Amino acid sequence: MEHIELFFKSIFIDNMVFATFLGMCSYLAVSKKVATAVGLGAAVIFVLAVTVPLNWLLDQYILKDGALVWLGPEYADYDLSFLSFIMFIATIATMVQLVEIIVEKFSPSLYNSLGIFLPLIAVNCAILGGSLFMQSREIPSLGLALTYGVGSGIGWFLAILAIAAIREKIRYSSVPPALRGLGITFIITGLMAIGFMSFGGMLTGGDEEVKPAVAPEVVIEKVQEKVKKEEIANNTKTIK
Repeated sequence: MEHIELFFKSIFIDNMVFATFLGMCSYLAVSKKVATAVGLGAAVIFVLAVTVPLNWLLDQYILKDGALVWLGPEYADYDLSFLSFIMFIATIATMVQLVEIIVEKFSPSLYNSLGIFLPLIAVNCAILGGSLFMQSREIPSLGLALTYGVGSGIGWFLAILAIAAIREKIRYSSVPPALRGLGITFIITGLMAIGFMSFGGMLTGGDEEVKPAVAPEVVIEKVQEKVKKEEIANNTKTIK
């Protein structure tokens, strides 16, 4: 249940684009065609699915305070968390280079259409944000880190796929000249972000316990008991 909740939360509630507005450069530049958006979205899913668990292992066993205790008791006081950015970016850059080699080998047309934005996944804020959010939220297990990475990638994929489909159709619409291009894209993105905000209560409906309603008879009995106690107290004072 925890994996399912985290999976859907990372897609709809904590969406990288619509909740935190990360990875907007690639989101805006490569969303003119659906085919290109699908290729880049798939690459982002793969990179997030691999780098978030890898960076979780780095954080748990190397970077965080006391993580080096497995090397011996004398290393228990070491804190290498200041190296988090460097280590995370190095892991991300390695995986992006691997993706670039694979795409260039098996799909040269997609590689050419993505252009500079494929290697720029290494500095995509959404990719680094996934690892940093994993660290700040203290995800407890490797499995949950993998679930969070995949869910975050799918959320970014759905965002760029949706805006690409809309931008392909909006070419045939009568958009005012001043809003054509990025102007109408920003407006649509804002409206989509508002729509995704409606998912905020999707997984929180059962958090609060519903208190059973008190029957009117019980309320009346409690009031009568309180009145009797007050009468007894007043009679006692009168007698004294």
